[in-house]
Amino acid sequence: MHVLLVEDDNRLAAALTAALARLGHQVVRAGRADDALRLKDGADFVLLDLGLPDMDGLEALRRLRRASAVPVIVVTARSEERDVLRGLRGGADDYLVKPFRTAELIARMEAVIRRGTRPLTAAGPVVAADGVRIDLATRRLEVDGRPVTLTRREFDVLALLAREPGVVRSREEILDEVWGDLLLSASRSLDVHIAGIRAKTGRPGLVETLRGTGYRLGTGTCTSGS
Repeated sequence: MHVLLVEDDNRLAAALTAALARLGHQVVRAGRADDALRLKDGADFVLLDLGLPDMDGLEALRRLRRASAVPVIVVTARSEERDVLRGLRGGADDYLVKPFRTAELIARMEAVIRRGTRPLTAAGPVVAADGVRIDLATRRLEVDGRPVTLTRREFDVLALLAREPGVVRSREEILDEVWGDLLLSASRSLDVHIAGIRAKTGRPGLVETLRGTGYRLGTGTCTSGS
């Protein structure tokens, strides 16, 4: 796998490069955001530091996401909750705070890759109600006839709920199915993505929260064949 390591700390970059190389990965290191954006097309995976010398890493993430769906894990010393939320909302697949063990990083990369290869949607119905139209086959979402763009993970969560409207999915079930990692049950990642779905669609009731139980697609939502 070709890994783009965006890190300006020479010692950490060298250690991560060596660890990834031992596992057979090919690593290209970029110390600046502009170099990372230029090299993104050759990457299968991106590890992104936020403290870059030429651009804030969150802005680099936003620019990267506008052009690519490549898996991204943010690796940073920023541990404030607002930074974690901004990173996840900006399209990161995971967020890892320094210092961390290399084994944990590798495990998280493997989890991101696993869930990226699991077919969460396939040819199937269109789910529609209250002006919302979710096409599970094409992964398109429309609200009142206008297209709405979700992040890949936001749509994965919505698609899981839409496959069986009205069926309650527990937090653990969603995290296992979409993230492939039950360790995220202690994180805010799922909450962030559900909040993103509600905000972007303008339909707070599209995803219902059942306190102590889980989530389901709004009970007013129905399934159609096209």
